Amino acid sequence: MGGNGGLSSGVGAFLQQAEARLLELGCEAQQADWLYATYINPDSEALAARTYARVIEATVELAKESTRFAADRTSPEETRKLSLLRLALPMIAPSDPAESRELTSLVASMQGAYARGRHVPIGSQDPADVQALSRILWTSRDPSVLEDAWSGWHRVGRGIRPGFTRYVELANRGARELGFADTGVMWRSKYDMPPEEFAAEVERLWGQVRPLYRSLHAYVRRRLATTYGADLVPVSGPIPAHLLGDMWAQSWEKVYPVLAPPGDGGHFDLTRALTDRHTPPEEMVRYAERFFTSLGLDPLPATFWERSMITRPRDREVVCHASAWSVDFAEDIRIKMCIEITAEDFHTVHHELGHNYYQRAYARQPYLFRDSAHDGFHEALGDTVALSVTPDYLTEIGLAPPGTKFADDVGLLLDRALQKVAFLPFGLAVDRWRWKVFSGEVGPADYNRTWWETRSEYQGVAPPVPRGEEEFDAGAKYHVPANVPYMRYFLAAILQFQFHRALAKQAGHTGPLHRASIYGSRAAGARLRAMMEMGQSHEWPDALEALTGERRMDAQGLLEYFAPLQQWLDEQNRGAPVGW
Repeated sequence: MGGNGGLSSGVGAFLQQAEARLLELGCEAQQADWLYATYINPDSEALAARTYARVIEATVELAKESTRFAADRTSPEETRKLSLLRLALPMIAPSDPAESRELTSLVASMQGAYARGRHVPIGSQDPADVQALSRILWTSRDPSVLEDAWSGWHRVGRGIRPGFTRYVELANRGARELGFADTGVMWRSKYDMPPEEFAAEVERLWGQVRPLYRSLHAYVRRRLATTYGADLVPVSGPIPAHLLGDMWAQSWEKVYPVLAPPGDGGHFDLTRALTDRHTPPEEMVRYAERFFTSLGLDPLPATFWERSMITRPRDREVVCHASAWSVDFAEDIRIKMCIEITAEDFHTVHHELGHNYYQRAYARQPYLFRDSAHDGFHEALGDTVALSVTPDYLTEIGLAPPGTKFADDVGLLLDRALQKVAFLPFGLAVDRWRWKVFSGEVGPADYNRTWWETRSEYQGVAPPVPRGEEEFDAGAKYHVPANVPYMRYFLAAILQFQFHRALAKQAGHTGPLHRASIYGSRAAGARLRAMMEMGQSHEWPDALEALTGERRMDAQGLLEYFAPLQQWLDEQNRGAPVGW
């Protein structure tokens, strides 16, 4: 679909003007949003809201105008661009100017409330933000301390709830103006298939991986019951969310020491290796950059190092949530992180640079094609690279000395499953809940009850204390107040293993999939580059085929990766309850 040859004059001229206008407004909004995220104050918040409002107003205007070409003879490229224009935003403001301004202000305000959230934990006199409170959940094994940190952070949702209720109303009004039943239907329409088929597709994928998750859940519950007692951890019920080492119980690797296989000698401690070397934050990013250049991709531009935020400033409020940016939709790529010298952030930096390299690869496409094949591809790409952070890779780059003893395969796989497999149902539940909220199936009076019912259904977790409707626990997860669709993360959790399996084969790997690293493989890099450069110019099955040779999302790569662990878990769970 590359090039503009053969465009019909009317729609061609419209699209050319639309792309030029949206590129200019998009760059302006990215600059303002970057300023707000890295320098939170009333002025930057107002600027971000106003510039984003202009993007939304222009996009909605152009999307509505595009409907006049519906009956025209259009080329495949034009047809795709018109469709993507209509689906370009995760939120459509109503055409009424006052309501449009109100909606964008609401989202900026909710993000600000989240960023400013604080709680004074037990044993401290200082207010702690979500990162500091999360660290308590990682390190403490005192249930009362864990409950306090968990409950303290989740109170941030109370202040977000009123704005969220109004946001749902206004966002739905905007979506209906574009012909969608509600915002959830609009989100589900972005996957080159009817929205009802997409909902069925994610349930199909969940059905593939659910048995593995249930086995992991049963093992974790039994080991936590041994640590905390059956009074706190029920033998056959949901796991209390505050005991899993993560504020949202979405990733459980922080409690690996409690869950390690019997006789496990411990992991190679990547965090300690990094801190012993006094690794500065910039060098954390350099490690990840060198991974991508080993695949034959270009080094990051000088502006990346000049303009990125990689540590928390001491003089102002910022949004520390890690993110990758393409500010000018071309070469001005950046990351925003408050990097800590940990194994987790080592992986996260690889993930974020995956976004940046993808953004850079499709920058030569027309503006409306400058995105990933679908949003799950963007998230999967960086995680695919992080799967190559294997013992052999750490040895090859000098972080682990030759001859270092690593945990055996079961230990390595359990640790990774506590991150990857444990995440799967949470990745599904967040938007399953929001789809019901947007459709009106769940009203404001039942927000919190249904949030926990959904999480119990998919995750088998429960809050540590009773939660009433005065709470808004969904608001304590960044992506909800920030209006970021979440299904992309579920899809990425599946796709990264599908990508990894294909790239490992391209790199010539013949051993177990969980030991494969594509580091240094120009062949894998060429396959990766070919897919990334397509951007959104083709439907996602075409991009998937370019990378993997397959046209359907499939969890077989994940199941192959964790097959040795599945067998071990089933042996450990023999005779014990599975499910909740």
